[in-house]
Amino acid sequence: MQTVDETAAPAARRRTPRPRADALRNRERIVAAAREMFVEFGPEVPLDDVARRAGVGNATLYRNFPDRAALTHEVVLAVTSRTTDRAEEALAAESDPFAALSRFVHEAADERIGALCPMLSGVFDKDHPDLLAERRRLEEAVEGLVRRAMTAGRLRTDIAVGDVLVALSQLTRPLPGTACLDIDRFTHRHLQLFLDGLEAPARSVLPGSAATLEDLRRRS
Repeated sequence: MQTVDETAAPAARRRTPRPRADALRNRERIVAAAREMFVEFGPEVPLDDVARRAGVGNATLYRNFPDRAALTHEVVLAVTSRTTDRAEEALAAESDPFAALSRFVHEAADERIGALCPMLSGVFDKDHPDLLAERRRLEEAVEGLVRRAMTAGRLRTDIAVGDVLVALSQLTRPLPGTACLDIDRFTHRHLQLFLDGLEAPARSVLPGSAATLEDLRRRS
């Protein structure tokens, strides 16, 4: 026989309101606007400007994200998750391993992955379980792309997955300031030059050693 508490619990769960569709859209617009503005102007851009670009009021922004740390967390999580999705889609869609890696690199640029670099030095919890889980998912996906291309003899063997991630983040992150906004039109051109340098057979000997994920973690 069920107790009052046991029968009331399902009813209570049914009464829990779901976020309205317009509220979810506003949240997504805020995160998208923040991602763009963090890349263009740096992570200290005024949040009022983020709200203006998102087309929402300040109260809506602060209702979703009470402070800069909360918004930064969500942007990093969104960029990492969406970039991982692009890696997994490229791996599934392209039969040529190097074409899969190339597709991922260009699509990661469109996700504005360069937004991660300046934010990772900010004041927020970089070791939050959600962020660590997404970071591992991204690393595993990119490692899979690199390993597959290297095994097929399509990728030079003196590089590591860290080299791909470092170059990708550098080439997709303009210097802060309005004078650098037009750099986006060169991004895919320069990424293709980078990819041409990755393809086997190697045309030169690289100085130094390959950048591993462990190297990147020690510097983060």
